[in-house]
Amino acid sequence: MNSAAPFSSIGVIGGGAWGTALAALTAANGVPTTIWAREDAVIQSINDEHENTSYLPGVPLPPALKAAQSLGRAAENEALLFVVPAQFARVAYGELRKCANGRALPVALCSKGIEKDSGLLMTEVISAVWPEAQPAVLSGPSFARDVACGLPTAVTLACADEDTGAKWLATIGSAHFRPYLSNDLTGAELGGAVKNVLAIAAGVVAGRGLGESARAALIARGFAEFQRLGVALGAKRETMAGLSGLGDLILTASSPQSRNMSLGIELGKGRSLQDVLGARNTVSEGVATADAVNALAQKTGVDAPICAAVSELVNGRKTVDQIIAALLARPFKSEA
Repeated sequence: MNSAAPFSSIGVIGGGAWGTALAALTAANGVPTTIWAREDAVIQSINDEHENTSYLPGVPLPPALKAAQSLGRAAENEALLFVVPAQFARVAYGELRKCANGRALPVALCSKGIEKDSGLLMTEVISAVWPEAQPAVLSGPSFARDVACGLPTAVTLACADEDTGAKWLATIGSAHFRPYLSNDLTGAELGGAVKNVLAIAAGVVAGRGLGESARAALIARGFAEFQRLGVALGAKRETMAGLSGLGDLILTASSPQSRNMSLGIELGKGRSLQDVLGARNTVSEGVATADAVNALAQKTGVDAPICAAVSELVNGRKTVDQIIAALLARPFKSEA
């Protein structure tokens, strides 16, 4: 596996912080890399200043990294890293398929979320829109700035085909970025989606000043919800207990650097969702994913009270105090 050659070129779809960090990673590995972004300012700053001043300010980027506004140019590469937010993925998949003329490109899905309207995972959406694509899932505890600054990081790379997976490892792996190969795509992407919802809940606990004991209990019980849902959907327990599951949950529900936890903190302090989101230029995927996770849990008959509570909160159906009271009033039961 370690002797596999990297892909000859990479297109990164999405010019936010995470897309930029991944593009910098592959470019630093010597793989010709083109990053696609919508914003002229992002493209100009990457090409002229070798920095994404909008989303990753202060982090120097490899001079070899090129930015483009043409999806067609990005789709000319041998493989793609897809980093468009989950709720916009369906349209982007369709546009990419046209640009690629329906070619069977390897596409590593790096967006963490579930499509709100359909309840489909990202692998299911791309299979419906671009059936020729060869999807993989890249997920795990990884803040964009940490990766871009060369701090040690480990993630899961889930791919159905081992040879393609080995090429992905050779393309993105480095001394400070360690991908571990898995064949459990469902487990890998479900962890990335559910942890964002739970991180909002953890942020509410912190913002309301309920204490570290309460936050630790919420993370543990939230992980139990995730495991129940994952088993119902066919995910492997070892994946859920690994980097893309428990690892990502620990990171996202423990640091205000997390967009979702920081949003929850503000909600816990009493700010409205509209005010918090209106002041941001980044996407907190857990807001849209909360409804989708709750719907999946109901569909599969899985008890997921924390995820249901986040759904009620972001939709304005209950207040923070009402949700806390309801969760604490649940009957005592066996932990198993």
